[in-house]
Amino acid sequence: MERGRAPPWRGPWILVLLPALAGGQPLAAGEAAYEEWRATGVRGRAVELSCGPAAAAPPAVVFWSFTPQGEGLPRAVAVGSGREVALAPGTGTLGRVTLRNGTLELRELRVAAQGRFLCQGLFPERGRLRVGYAAVLLRVLVPVSKPFVRPTAAAAAEGAAVALTCTVREGTEPLSFSWQHQEPRGGPSVSPAGLGGSRAELQLTPANRSHTGWYICTASNEVNNRSSDPVYLDIVYGPDEPAIRVEPFSPEQGGFSAGEREDVVLSCLAPSNPPSRYVWLHNGSQVHVGQTYVITAIARAQAGTYTCLAENSHLQTRTQATIVLTVYYPPAGSPSCSALASDDRRDVALRCRWLGGFPPARLRWVGPQEEEEEEEEGLMGTSFSMATRIQSGAATRNGSSFSCLASHPALPLGAACGTTLWVPSGSPSCAAAATKGDEFVMLRCRWAGGAPLVTLRWRDSAGRALGDPAPSTAVLVLGTDGSLGGREFVCEAAHPLRAAAAECRLRLGKPDPSPPCHRAAAGWHLPADGVPPCRRAEVPELQAESEVAVLEGGEAQLACRHRGSSAGLGATVAWYDPKEREVTPGLAKYRLEQGEEWVNLTVRDAEWPGDSGIYRCTATNAVGTASLPVRLRVDRYPAPPNVTISKLRYTRARTEVRLEWRTQGAGNLTGFVVQRRRTKKPLRESASPWETAAGDIEPHSRDRRLGGLDPAVLYAFRVLAVNHRTAGHPSEVQTPAEPPFEAYPAVTGAAVAGMLVASAASLLAVHCIARHRDALPRLHDLLFRPAGTGEQEPVGTAEDAEGAAGGEEEAGPAQGDSSAPGAASGAEAAPAQGEPCAPGTAAEPPSAAPGSTDDPVNVTITVTATP
Repeated sequence: MERGRAPPWRGPWILVLLPALAGGQPLAAGEAAYEEWRATGVRGRAVELSCGPAAAAPPAVVFWSFTPQGEGLPRAVAVGSGREVALAPGTGTLGRVTLRNGTLELRELRVAAQGRFLCQGLFPERGRLRVGYAAVLLRVLVPVSKPFVRPTAAAAAEGAAVALTCTVREGTEPLSFSWQHQEPRGGPSVSPAGLGGSRAELQLTPANRSHTGWYICTASNEVNNRSSDPVYLDIVYGPDEPAIRVEPFSPEQGGFSAGEREDVVLSCLAPSNPPSRYVWLHNGSQVHVGQTYVITAIARAQAGTYTCLAENSHLQTRTQATIVLTVYYPPAGSPSCSALASDDRRDVALRCRWLGGFPPARLRWVGPQEEEEEEEEGLMGTSFSMATRIQSGAATRNGSSFSCLASHPALPLGAACGTTLWVPSGSPSCAAAATKGDEFVMLRCRWAGGAPLVTLRWRDSAGRALGDPAPSTAVLVLGTDGSLGGREFVCEAAHPLRAAAAECRLRLGKPDPSPPCHRAAAGWHLPADGVPPCRRAEVPELQAESEVAVLEGGEAQLACRHRGSSAGLGATVAWYDPKEREVTPGLAKYRLEQGEEWVNLTVRDAEWPGDSGIYRCTATNAVGTASLPVRLRVDRYPAPPNVTISKLRYTRARTEVRLEWRTQGAGNLTGFVVQRRRTKKPLRESASPWETAAGDIEPHSRDRRLGGLDPAVLYAFRVLAVNHRTAGHPSEVQTPAEPPFEAYPAVTGAAVAGMLVASAASLLAVHCIARHRDALPRLHDLLFRPAGTGEQEPVGTAEDAEGAAGGEEEAGPAQGDSSAPGAASGAEAAPAQGEPCAPGTAAEPPSAAPGSTDDPVNVTITVTATP
């Protein structure tokens, strides 16, 4: 209670009214003012309740009472007069109550303060006191507590019904709720419209994948609003049908395509929660696990169907998608172009050829200076792999060029080849020659060059065709008889770009003593009218070395060339091996090189004696065939020096041997070879064949450690020196010796260890007997009892020597000299040490002195071990 100064009509007398006012009854008065209003407070905060108008003077005496909501009996709260204030007991349930100037202040307001507060006061007015009443209806509001969100399931399958409930522990109603949804990977919070987002329960029926994310509930009333912690709702779904993406993107009808040796990236996406597990299948076989499959430098064998299999491990569901991937690869090499004359020699057939590849290459011919319209027409004539264009010779100028354009999906820049049509200059040349035996006459017509090649054909004077037409060179062989004299032969040359054919003529006549034809055969010669002189036609003449030598493993080159006048008449040259088989290009053993007048045969990696023998070079022309033998001699390298085994011994485990050797004599060598075989017993059985145990030994090595042996098998070894491919004489055959006996260190070590263990055990036993005399009296007496009469105990230690000396001194006085020096000391020492009686004493041992104890006996044993 507070006390202070007050007007004369104020004072302690007002306290007399407390008993009357304790019941909360109104004060009786003639005239009284009564007011009533409502007030609102918040729990935990402060509220002030004034008694009367704020502008009025404070009451001289005030009394506050409180009636809880729903109860009829009021109870006193506080009474005051000026600074003198008294609080009724139990006001702490309303909060911290203070009364100042008639105003009741409730701090840390509690819910129990909700009800009706009545203020009764005496107000000074014109020198007298007036009674006033004020009723305050106080409403206490409770703030909303932090809400909690509880979903029916933390994870639900797509399509199921999910509800989220927002609850608060306390809060004055009415309460309102709002919901916020945030995507799993961030983003703005939005209100889930149309889902009952203003109620305490949020219904997601049915739930879909867009409902996945964080949910926050906000609860509010007229005091405050609070938000819950985010709660994550996981909607499990999928996988959806996978979508396959191919890079580089090159779609085509029915699938995708890629060029050979190109890097291809296959990506698969199937929306799923949890994320899908991806498996790639190629033609039904698994090739990769993961969302992205990278095919580095794809090959044509990797074409086919690719299936992406997506799996949801939570729902145990699968989906898949399949594409067809085609691998394009171009044909090998490049396109080839050629120009051939048609059958009637008036048109040119332009041929373009490029076989292989997938898909086949597109080919089209483009002529010289063609306009765009003509190129478009050429596109209409596009062919695959082979393209032919017939070009009129009369409409084509000499020197016109034509190109074949090739396109392929695997070649971004494409390819091309070309040819130029042209007529060779000059005219055809004719010549005649006779065989060596004058049996035949060979007519030869030649006009080289041109595109296409000039077509030559022989005719007689009557225009009849003789032989078949041939390009560039035409040869006609006639038998020599009397009808050839004076006959004329014409060589006709045709080319599509020439309007008229060209020709050359030959006339066979009588021999002429003039120098140009003095060697004419069969009496016939050519007249000197500008026609080339006659020549002999002979069997080809060959020139080659008769013998070629090469060391084993080297390359032998056999050369064969034409010579003489037959070299210009044309011949087919071939080589035959010692087994009379023709050597053709492409064989791994041989290599053929050919020029105009020579053909060389190279024999690779010559072997002895398989490649030795006679090779034949043959040449054939229209007259006959010539053959020339060439002997190939494959020599071996000189023999290396002999080898002698100097040491061959097993290791301890008998799974390895140590081999040493030395060489004898002079000679080159490139290495050594160690051979082994199993030795069988009895000796009448044949031994197993030799096998190579080590074949990569350097020439400077003289020892080797060989492993991998079976301890139960007896092996024999030998060593050979090698000079390239020539092996020397093998060394003597030896079997490995047994390893040296090495048991002495082990036996010595075991003996020393045994003696040490025995010494330690003996020492421990003696020590135990000495410490436990009562438990082992016989052993103790046996080891430590002094010697009897007439016996002398061996002295082993310094303590034993002192004990023996004491015994002798004791024996002296017992025999008659009781006053001998040392008798008393000897008698005192014996009981103190607890030993038996010395020699000469009574049979019964003296009793020990009172209070004496047995001292431990120290025994030292020295053991010397000699191995």
